[in-house]
Amino acid sequence: MTLDFDTRLAELAPTLGLDLPPELRQRLLAYQGLIQRWTQVYNLTAVRDPAEMFTHHLLDCLAVVASMGQGAEASARPGQPLRVMDVGSGAGLPGVILALLRPDWQVTCVDAVAKKATFIRQVAAELGLPNLHAAHGRVEAKATLGTQSFDLITSRAFASLRDFTDLTRSRLAPGGQWCAMKAHLSDEERAEIPADLDMFHVEQITVPDLGATRCLVWLRPKAVA
Repeated sequence: MTLDFDTRLAELAPTLGLDLPPELRQRLLAYQGLIQRWTQVYNLTAVRDPAEMFTHHLLDCLAVVASMGQGAEASARPGQPLRVMDVGSGAGLPGVILALLRPDWQVTCVDAVAKKATFIRQVAAELGLPNLHAAHGRVEAKATLGTQSFDLITSRAFASLRDFTDLTRSRLAPGGQWCAMKAHLSDEERAEIPADLDMFHVEQITVPDLGATRCLVWLRPKAVA
């Protein structure tokens, strides 16, 4: 089964716009294996079937990496690693995927559930990811992250865009952006976006082997006149 997943990753790499050499594919599948083992005890995710986990988690997150990397360039600080926060990260989706594929990024996964933050730390240790960090607590609480700020703040089905940006606004660095992974963006959700924010790009995403619609929603503070 693992060999089938590895072969499929190799086949899909060009479609995803990614370079997935054998060593990286094995680390991705090792991450999936960790999710499977921990979920048996700690219920990290409702998805338990390995094939469904591969499409709904791994491929779903891999599908956004290339686009997210291109969009994040606008927030990059010269000579400095991009600081990324994944809010409500759960089992590390998409934070772990981003840390694996972008070792030049510093990725912090934040979750209010202690066992999920513990899992992220275990993933960082077992997969050798010094750029992957975990924080336990509510993102809006000062004690969770101290004075840290981030160039890119992302989430995957965490909350409405209004709640997502309201809860993390104090964590956005100057020149930073939000990038939300959404299954669907309704007119109602669009209308609730705060007036001082600019939703400047919505990109439709195709996830291979998954018959579902996805989009990346990019937001940033409006320039002060």
